Amino acid sequence: MRPRILRTALAALTAGLAAAGCLTAAGPAAAAGPAAAQASSPGNLQRNACSRSVSLAGSSDVLDKTTYDGTYVGNLSALAPDRHGSLAALADRSSLFRLDARTLQPRGVIPLADEEGAALDSEGLVVDRDGTYLVSSETEPSVRRYSRTGEILGRLPVPDDLRTAPEGRAQENGSFEGLTLLPGGRTLLASMEYPLDGDPADLVRFQTWQRTRDGGFRLGDRYAYRTDAGLGVSEVTALPDGRLLVLERGFTSGVGNTIRLHLADRPGRGTPLPKRLLADLADCPSLGATAGQPQPNPLLDNFEGMAVTGRSRDRTDVLIVSDDNQNDVQTTRFLRLRVRT
Repeated sequence: MRPRILRTALAALTAGLAAAGCLTAAGPAAAAGPAAAQASSPGNLQRNACSRSVSLAGSSDVLDKTTYDGTYVGNLSALAPDRHGSLAALADRSSLFRLDARTLQPRGVIPLADEEGAALDSEGLVVDRDGTYLVSSETEPSVRRYSRTGEILGRLPVPDDLRTAPEGRAQENGSFEGLTLLPGGRTLLASMEYPLDGDPADLVRFQTWQRTRDGGFRLGDRYAYRTDAGLGVSEVTALPDGRLLVLERGFTSGVGNTIRLHLADRPGRGTPLPKRLLADLADCPSLGATAGQPQPNPLLDNFEGMAVTGRSRDRTDVLIVSDDNQNDVQTTRFLRLRVRT
């Protein structure tokens, strides 16, 4: 979804001070073409540091303002590893793409809809162990299960207070933005983007579900997460050890986006979940990127999809994507990050 616009002087000052230098680099898996940046040696990756914990391995605008099989390839709000070396990419306007994990080129697309055939405001995505898709929509909000061809197979229960006002306390366009399955596949977690009505301005809720013996999900525990001032949670992704990568996002008109990557404790170890900053992406090298609107770093855009794509002894490979809102001044952009946690 479009991020909340921040108008405070403090937010503008913070974003304005976050500008970074311009270095050129990329990763071995970045898509080929004029919009992709590529690295030439491991030494370059050290120079491409965003922080002590995160380096930038590549970027690609290869899908920006493109179509596939008559469907606009943009508005991307979630990513998830799919079967057979592919990626699932969810558009918040009810399309689910299958992408080649190496080139990022589309290999298929299926339309999604609710039970009445209406479009979703689809934001979160999990590929379950049987290959079906769990998709969150922040319209109600809801979490539905879809077949590989897009048929609705079921719907998960949602607590009354998490429903969009006036039925519940959730803000319009501020509910289930992220969705992830914890290691072991028994706990599903959805992250709210913004606080519930009546909650502190920096507190958002993480709702969980527990898998039942028949393969469905029942409501589980709820956790609190404290965001940085003025930011919302645009995505959450579980690491293999159960800790959470949390992408926080904000936008200041005339200044641009603030995008920060945090590491939160594994749910179940208390509430609110402790976190630590891994990187402010304004501090990344720009990779020669350009922006159609003011940004603290031209690399930045409305990033809100994230997936773990690889793991080694000392590093996690993470792919993030921006939602261009089908807007001429925004970009569908992928970033490949190497994260040390």
